[in-house]
Amino acid sequence: MTTDRLHHPELRTLARTTGCDARRRPDTPAILCEGRTLTYGQLHRESNRIAHALIAAGLTPGDRVAYLGKESEHYYEILFGCAKSGTVLVPVNWRLTAPEVGHILQDSGTRLLFLEDEFATVVDGMPTAPPETVVALGEGLAAWKAPHPDTEPPDAATPDTPVAQLYTSGTTGLPKGVVLAHRSFFAIRDALASEGLDWIDWRAGDIALIGIPGFHVGGLWWAAQNLNAGTTIVAMRAFAARRAVDLIRDLGVTTACVVPAMLRMMLTEPGIRAEDFTTLRKTVYGGSPISEALLEESLAVLDCEFAQIYGLTETGNTAVCLPPAAHVPGGPLMQAAGRPYPGVRGKVIDGEGRELPPGAVGEVCLATPAHMVEYWGLPEKTAETLVDGWIHTGDAGFLDEDGYLFIRDRIKDAILVAGENVYPAEIENALEAHPGVAEAVVVGAPDERWGEYVHAFVVPAPGSPARPRDLHTFLVPRLAGFKLPARYEFIDAVPRNPSGKILRRELRDRFWRDSARKVN
Repeated sequence: MTTDRLHHPELRTLARTTGCDARRRPDTPAILCEGRTLTYGQLHRESNRIAHALIAAGLTPGDRVAYLGKESEHYYEILFGCAKSGTVLVPVNWRLTAPEVGHILQDSGTRLLFLEDEFATVVDGMPTAPPETVVALGEGLAAWKAPHPDTEPPDAATPDTPVAQLYTSGTTGLPKGVVLAHRSFFAIRDALASEGLDWIDWRAGDIALIGIPGFHVGGLWWAAQNLNAGTTIVAMRAFAARRAVDLIRDLGVTTACVVPAMLRMMLTEPGIRAEDFTTLRKTVYGGSPISEALLEESLAVLDCEFAQIYGLTETGNTAVCLPPAAHVPGGPLMQAAGRPYPGVRGKVIDGEGRELPPGAVGEVCLATPAHMVEYWGLPEKTAETLVDGWIHTGDAGFLDEDGYLFIRDRIKDAILVAGENVYPAEIENALEAHPGVAEAVVVGAPDERWGEYVHAFVVPAPGSPARPRDLHTFLVPRLAGFKLPARYEFIDAVPRNPSGKILRRELRDRFWRDSARKVN
C-alpha cells in the first residue's frame, strides 16, 4: 500500500470535513478557482459563518437550501455550511429553463436560494414564486454572512442525516429529488481503504480537477472525496476543453474526473501535446462507457492510469469500478463497466425478480451502503427503486463468472448525452404541445462526440405540418439545450403493438443494429 495515500477514518460526516484539515494544515489550498485560492482554514471559517447565517435566518435541520450558479469556491462554502447547519443543499443545473428550475425549487420546498446574477432572469421567468429568501452570490453573499461568527456551530449530524438533494429526470418527464445522506460520501472511500485497493486513491500533494459540475452526483462526490482527504481541488466555472488542458498543465493537476465526451474534446483541441498532461497520474471517468479508440488515444496522450466508475445518483454515485489494471486496449474487460467495490453487491434479475446466472442479461441491481435515502416526496417511486436495500438501476446487463458487470442497454429508455440523462417523455410532451405535431417519439442514436444524440420521430398534425426549424424554436425556451433533438424525422404513424404500446425499441434499434452494446 502506498505510504502517502490519504484516508481520515475519523471523518464520518461532511459537517466535520473542513475542521479536520483546518486543524492539520490550515494554510494548504483547498480550492483553486479562476485565480483565487481558498485555504482549508478559510473554507472552515467561511462555511461556519454560512452555517450560523442559515440558522439565524430561521432555517432548521432538514430545510432545503438551493444553489443556482456555476462552480466557484462559494459553492463549497455553502455545501459545508449546509452540512454544519443540518440543512440540505439542492444544487440546481444552471442549464435548465425557467419552468424546469421552478419545478425543482417548488418540489424541494426550498426556503433559501443562493443565486448567481447571471441566472436572475431564469428565476424571474419561473411560473412559480421564488423562495422566501434569495441571496446573491459574490458581494451579496459576503455581506449576508459577514455579521456571523466563524466558530463551529453545534454538530448533530450522523452518517444517516440527509445532506444533499440532487434532481434526476424520470420517465414521467418530471425530475425526481434524490436525497443523499452523509454516508454516501464516505462509504466507498472506506471500502477501498479497508482492502488497501488503489482503484481510486487520494495522495498527499494531489491537485484534482473537477471536470463534472457540482449539480451532478459525480462532480459533487469527486470534490467531496478530495476535500475529505485534504487534497487541493481545481473548480472550473464550467467545463471548456482548452481551459481544462491549460489548468492541468499550469497548475500541475494530478487527478481528474471527467466524462468520456470531455476527454474527446480535450484531445481534439488544436495544439494539444502529450507534454500538457505530464503531471496527471490518474483519470477517473464515468457517465458513459469509453470507446476503445478513445481509450487508446487517451492512454497514449495522457499517459496515466484510468479508472472507470459506474453508478447512479440513486447509488450515491459510483458502485462499480473498472480498475486501472483492466484498461488494456483489446483486453477482455474493455467492454465491462467494472466490478462492485468491497461491501457492494451486484445481481441481475429477470422480469419476475428472479436472480439470473452469469452471462444472462436482465436488470442490474446494486446493493451499496452509499445508496439514497429516498426520492423526495415520492414514497411509491422510492419503493419501486429501492427494494430491500437493492437499487434497481433500470439498466440491462449481465455479470460474468468473475463478477464483472457488463452493461448492454437501458431498460428505462434514458438517452445519455455527454453524461447527461435525457428522458424521452419530457421531450415528447414538449413537442406535442406544438400545434403542428400530432405525436412524437424520441430515442437515442449513437454519436461519436457526445455518446448519443436525441432523435425525434414526429407525426405532423393534419393541415399544419411543422418544420424542424419551427420545432427547434418552439422547444428552446422549454427545454435545456442538451435535451433538444439534434435531428427530426417525419413519419406517417408511430409503430405500435396490438395493445397500442409504442414500439420505441423498434425505432431505436435502427440506429444500433451493428452495435453489440446498445449504449455508447
